Amino acid sequence: MEIDQVSMRYGGVEGTLALKDATLHIRRGEFVAVVGPSGCGKSTLMKLVSGLWPSSAGSVIVAGQEVDRPLSVVGMAFQNPTLLPWRSILDNVMLPLEVVEPHRRRLRAERAAYEEKARRLLAMVGLAGFEKKFPYQLSGGMQQRASLCRALVHDPQLLMLDEPFGALDVFTREDLWAQLQEVCLTLKPTVILVTHDLKEAVYLADRVLVMSSRPGRILAERSIPFPRPRRLDDTYSAEFQALVHELRDRINAARQGEGQETADAA
Repeated sequence: MEIDQVSMRYGGVEGTLALKDATLHIRRGEFVAVVGPSGCGKSTLMKLVSGLWPSSAGSVIVAGQEVDRPLSVVGMAFQNPTLLPWRSILDNVMLPLEVVEPHRRRLRAERAAYEEKARRLLAMVGLAGFEKKFPYQLSGGMQQRASLCRALVHDPQLLMLDEPFGALDVFTREDLWAQLQEVCLTLKPTVILVTHDLKEAVYLADRVLVMSSRPGRILAERSIPFPRPRRLDDTYSAEFQALVHELRDRINAARQGEGQETADAA
């Protein structure tokens, strides 16, 4: 994925400039976390990459194609699971297959195979046996696991996660970190994670990007040196904590307008 000098203004020429000259490159199969002050344009960046919004300036290229419409190669999960309450968990997971080509035209003839795939994903995140349940019968953490399966069921090349664990308690959140890591090591999608949780960013990502205050741009980046698979116990190490504090200092500088103007690769 290539983002080159991208800007985004809401509300016309006199509106709010959310992003200004944002530039970044993400390699296939890389897991990148995006952090920064509130209102810095993290979620706007996600909308531009997925094709939900057109940029005001610059270019966005995904899988070699310039983005000018919503992308079918993207799977998305948000802070709220947004499961359809009248559909079973299995049917919720399979929803993208009813919309995204070429799966849509194959679904009727190959439904058994698609159902088996959805069941495998649910089993991978600990939801085997819950396929016929409805969302109200699951906890928030279980619903979020189902939402992650729904984002993955159509084999997206790019998985975009917008604070998917922000509303969960710390124990559920950490459990889902481990499960997301396992899923990504198995399926190897390219991942962009927007989060306010620096511990989450360091635990999950290959690289963390720090955005400036609005108008947002990539202020700094930090490669994460810890080998995979990572363990939750690793988050208590001195090296891990030092990296979290380094990122916190970067964000504090960005909030105060004192951050560096150019990306600082580590």
